[in-house]
Amino acid sequence: MEIYNWFVFYKDQILMVQQPDGYHIPTGEEPPVKVPVGSTVHFIGEMHGIRCKAYALHTPISGEEAPVRQMTGLRASYESLPFDEYNMAGKAFEILNWDQNTRYCPSCGVPTKQISDIGKKCPECRQEFYPHISPAIIVRINKGDSILMVRAKNFRGTYYGLVAGFLEAGETLEECVHREVMEETGIRIKNLKYFGSQPWPYPSGVMIGFTAEYESGEIKLQEEELCAGAFFTKANLPEIPSKLSLARKLIDDWLENPE
Repeated sequence: MEIYNWFVFYKDQILMVQQPDGYHIPTGEEPPVKVPVGSTVHFIGEMHGIRCKAYALHTPISGEEAPVRQMTGLRASYESLPFDEYNMAGKAFEILNWDQNTRYCPSCGVPTKQISDIGKKCPECRQEFYPHISPAIIVRINKGDSILMVRAKNFRGTYYGLVAGFLEAGETLEECVHREVMEETGIRIKNLKYFGSQPWPYPSGVMIGFTAEYESGEIKLQEEELCAGAFFTKANLPEIPSKLSLARKLIDDWLENPE
């Protein structure tokens, strides 16, 4: 029989198993927990030559099985799982979220039919449905020896991040950066450059990172979104995001480069 990597979720919590070198995704011929009635097992790709499957539970596993087997939030699993397993877990969660939200055609209400690993189709109106990814930009704005950092009202904890926001219909990514910066802080930027991107499966996004330079204007925060913001030097940085995020990669890049 074939061996699989099993990505098992209850809501946003993923099942991990303890091994001598730390926590990992369960691997084996059979699912580590019985697949509930009504839950679809999805093939989501390969990792180190082993096929990966994912499915959702209706109830979490018993807490009595911890620490040998335990469920933890997907975001928190970054601290426990090897990166490649965490990364594939993010893809699994996006597929399961898509599956849950496309059980019925939004146009005519007919149950959809799966036509591929990442495709569904309405048998009535023939519409096809694929995982929806929501693009969002994030930008590090340099001003001399400082960078702009902001604190959103929905942030947990006390850390500051970078200006970010979702792409709107009809926008280029560059237009989105300029608009978000102006809306959230009231300043203008120049020399916009692409930095990198990152899947953001919370539940189905992708972050596109940029760097830019301050051009003009005084900071005027969008009070509906932000509660604090200022330019910080390396000597007076506030608490910054965790290593998980593209925001942290943008900040670390600045910290590690003298220019």
